[in-house]
Amino acid sequence: MAFDLSGRVALVTGASSGLGAHFAERFVAAGANVVVAARRLDAVQRLAERLGDRALAVAMDVTDDASIAAAFDAGEAHFGTIDTVIANAGQSNPGRSTDVATAALRATIDVNLTGVLLTAREGARRLIAAGARDTGRGRIVLIGSITAHETGTGDSAYAASKAAVAHLGRNLAREWVRAGINVNVIQPGYIRTNINGDWFETEGGRAQIAGFHRRRLMPIDGLDDLLLYFASDTSAMVTGSVIDVDDGQSL
Repeated sequence: MAFDLSGRVALVTGASSGLGAHFAERFVAAGANVVVAARRLDAVQRLAERLGDRALAVAMDVTDDASIAAAFDAGEAHFGTIDTVIANAGQSNPGRSTDVATAALRATIDVNLTGVLLTAREGARRLIAAGARDTGRGRIVLIGSITAHETGTGDSAYAASKAAVAHLGRNLAREWVRAGINVNVIQPGYIRTNINGDWFETEGGRAQIAGFHRRRLMPIDGLDDLLLYFASDTSAMVTGSVIDVDDGQSL
């Protein structure tokens, strides 16, 4: 499907690689200006150079309020009000819960849950100040995971953080429903990215793929239509949704 995002300004976190970089490409292709944000400034600078004048690279640590505010400030100074926020940054520290270091568990929750909340609330504060209640153009999309409702071994903190993101999305949607801000959650299935690519080259990873009903990973563009829909004016009546896009992997 084709969605025209001309005139919109999006901020994508975790844009240094994988889904975040791909999302930024799709926003530019749909006509939006995009702020590509990540801790690795050099990586998002390379992405912005490739995308051209409608992309701006900013350094952003989603666990740090000052860093988040500075990234929004830079984006607004360059493009104007950021009306679309894609909270995509995440990390995984896999291993059995009895073995993973406490610091790694805390880091997973801090990035995947606290970071999503801090990013979303900064975007909402600015949208409210800019009059989103009158325009109805505020869009916030949280990127979760189907692990939010699956059980397994080897990444319990990640799965728990994504379950929290799903409930967070519904609560934020309720909190901001009269402020002209739509909040929705996309829960992707398994896609080969930097965060999991090595795993799917192992015997265990190949066995996991063979266990999916369609015996395949999702392509990286499998989320495009839903993401652009949530970011567009077409989704004006949709807020508080939590939607799996997983090629039937979790059935």
